[in-house]
Amino acid sequence: MANYVIVGGSSGIGLALALQLKAEGHEVVALSRNNAPALEEAGITHLVWDVLSEPFPTQELPDVVHGLAYCPGSITLKPFHGLKLDDFQRDLNINLFGAVKAIQALLPALKKASGASVVLFSTVAVGKGMPFHASIAAAKGAIEGLVVSAAAEYAAAGIRFNAIAPSLTDTPLAGRLLSTPEKIELSAKRHPLGRVGTAADIASMAAFLIGEKSTWITGQVLAVDGGMSTVSAG
Repeated sequence: MANYVIVGGSSGIGLALALQLKAEGHEVVALSRNNAPALEEAGITHLVWDVLSEPFPTQELPDVVHGLAYCPGSITLKPFHGLKLDDFQRDLNINLFGAVKAIQALLPALKKASGASVVLFSTVAVGKGMPFHASIAAAKGAIEGLVVSAAAEYAAAGIRFNAIAPSLTDTPLAGRLLSTPEKIELSAKRHPLGRVGTAADIASMAAFLIGEKSTWITGQVLAVDGGMSTVSAG
């Protein structure tokens, strides 16, 4: 049994990951602005944390943490000429600086695990240029840089750092992009596997990376994107 901390664990990929790890018999603490009935039903401890404004509640977490997944994200899609510096700053605050806060706060607990894992989230749009993605791709590109740098720095301490780069996934965050059957069908056709990703698709990879079956993997950005980044949709 391991202790896992899931930031952004009340919806979408974070919730799916928290439930999967709990079902496997691990102790899970989920942090987010709002609780979720599914967390309560599963017996998962929930702590309130607003990534944009509140100190990380380290004192309420286990002394030993075997894995951290930082799941909050944003989808800012605007023409580049219409983006303001505030848009870039908000995307950085949510995606990068929030992750930095969580990782730095939990480093002592991660070191005590003698083999811990940190999982972050990028996007397919970092490696595959997409119109209107400048702000979010810039923020997620910073995540990829953080992953490889931290993986090098903390390898000797036994802490692994990896990221997942999904394509559009059916979660509440992407709700407005998948709000009609027509939008879902159009998005599905852009993916070689012919469908939009699910929270479970991404959570399964996160569970693998955060757990003991991936102990020789670090410094990687793994695409879970229905083939979009490498395969032609025909």
